[in-house]
Amino acid sequence: MSSYFTDLAQQYIDGEWRPGTGSWDIIDFNPYDGEKLASITIATVDEVDQAYQAAARAQKEWAATNAYARRAVFEKALRLIEDREAEISEMIIAELGGTRLKAGFELHLAKEFLREAIHLALRPEGRIIPSPVDGKENRVYRVPVGVVGVISPFNFPFLLSLKSVAPALALGNGVVLKPHQNTPIVGGTLVAKLFEDAGLPAGLLNVVVTDIAEIGDAFIEHPIPKVISFTGSDKVGRHVATVCASHFKRSVLELGGNSALVVLDDADLDYAVDAAVFSRYVHQGQVCMAANRVLVDRSVADEFTEKFVAKVKTLKAGDPRDPETVIGPVINSSQADAISGVVEQAVAEGATALVHGATTDNLVEPSVLTGVPADSALLRQEVFGPVVFLVPFDGEEEAVRLVNDTPYGLSGAVHTGDIERGVAFAKQIDTGMFHVNDGTVHDEPIVPFGGEKHSGLGRLNGETMLDAFTTLKWISVQHGRSGFPF
Repeated sequence: MSSYFTDLAQQYIDGEWRPGTGSWDIIDFNPYDGEKLASITIATVDEVDQAYQAAARAQKEWAATNAYARRAVFEKALRLIEDREAEISEMIIAELGGTRLKAGFELHLAKEFLREAIHLALRPEGRIIPSPVDGKENRVYRVPVGVVGVISPFNFPFLLSLKSVAPALALGNGVVLKPHQNTPIVGGTLVAKLFEDAGLPAGLLNVVVTDIAEIGDAFIEHPIPKVISFTGSDKVGRHVATVCASHFKRSVLELGGNSALVVLDDADLDYAVDAAVFSRYVHQGQVCMAANRVLVDRSVADEFTEKFVAKVKTLKAGDPRDPETVIGPVINSSQADAISGVVEQAVAEGATALVHGATTDNLVEPSVLTGVPADSALLRQEVFGPVVFLVPFDGEEEAVRLVNDTPYGLSGAVHTGDIERGVAFAKQIDTGMFHVNDGTVHDEPIVPFGGEKHSGLGRLNGETMLDAFTTLKWISVQHGRSGFPF
């Protein structure tokens, strides 16, 4: 596995593997044991330009390529992932600190999304629209946007890079990918290697490993990309959207969340506990859809809390390579410090820690907090770690108000013995996604994925990929002669 990190610790530009020419290196560490995995000399503004120029050159011929021939590349990439699944799983564990369970979860979804990209290559259709003008034929073509810039995050880097890269390529675009600095291999150059080996023409996909300290806004300001697909925090997403708008680019933003899992008075409490524990603590809580808040009807709060705390105490924290480990390390020390700070702040504000997990280096054990003051800012922000707030409520009306009392609107869930009651509840929540009698963490290849409010702009998956990565072009044909007033 170490050879993978060594071999892929380069830039991938115009079909060539080469070192960056920046003046410093990004060091890729294992977040659990601090082992140095790779050292990558960063890409400069000039190399970002070279990557975009390469993508633009290659894209014209690729867009003209028969869609069935394009599809074959993705079929081969899927087979390669299946063949290399064991190695990729180990890389996810090493670079992200993901547990074996998490690595399997990410790879399963990655394969599902690649299968959808195979079909997506054949999805664009044109239309002929009636005209009020005699003899006129209106043709509407769906065409690639040209080149797409993709910025992926550290939490599910392999999946979330593929999720934009594969559809954009399948629809006839060129792509430049900038992975997160903490996951440059799994989220970046590994993706390039798979597509290179699958026979993707050189130049179509480029990967630049770099940092805004080196390139500033060059990646999003560059004149070539027409769409920037960004997954990350709402703070950075706001900046990306602003820069894109000022340069007349489309932005597709998948941002943070502050999801709530709601337990109504008629819920199956044992099942709700299982759903809530998974929804908060999967991948150490480093999931945009994670249930930061668990809201419980006061009539069942004591029983639910007892069961919930008992289950959380069984979660094993430690080495992510151990199959028994549920809680591995968070991505870096600043993240670990921030999570510890949230717990300390909550307690200082008067909350009670029913479970107060210790922090050792990047390993943050689970915490369960109750009694957080209703006006606390903590209840309205995203907490990217294994900390949960238990909040009692009195009746559905208060529950709806509490769920919506946040700038975010990504995901959520409600548990009830009456499905239609759950659907009626879900309709009142200002989110892009909501689940009845399930967890908050879901993503499926053909279902629109995205959020409201500060949780993003646009949607991904299925048909919505056409809106994200293609544009419409009207070509009219006048049969016979048109009349003009002068």
